[in-house]
Amino acid sequence: MGIFTSINIATTGMKAERTRSDVISNNIANASTTRTPEGGAFKRSRVILAPVADENPQWRSPFVPQDKDNGPGRGVKVLEIVKDTETKGRLVWDPEHPDAIKSGPDKGYVEYPNVNIVNEMVDLISASRAYEANATVIDGAKDMFMAAMEIGR
Repeated sequence: MGIFTSINIATTGMKAERTRSDVISNNIANASTTRTPEGGAFKRSRVILAPVADENPQWRSPFVPQDKDNGPGRGVKVLEIVKDTETKGRLVWDPEHPDAIKSGPDKGYVEYPNVNIVNEMVDLISASRAYEANATVIDGAKDMFMAAMEIGR
């Protein structure tokens, strides 16, 4: 592992959490959007994260079989941003609304987005705390490097 590896890993975490914050903010901003260019109500988006695998790990845990890839990795990456199409939005009776359902058993109802503001705020706080934790790692690494430089004097 190089001297700046911990900073690089924490940086990948900060980038991922910034993306999560942006997606969550978009969800909150569209919590009342009943009409989208694709048609229908806005669908909540989610960020899928994946580890950045280390091609040639230098460190291995003694507690995991050697045939498993159990190196420290190189951080995290955004794999994709997906729409939550499985969760239905809430239906509100409002037959005068221009986006009211015109036919079928839900006639007169308006489908609102499947965004739960409370869940989104919890996710936003989580992303913010993870971002702060990664910033703390960078500060700690910087302090360690400075202390190591002082020893060399």
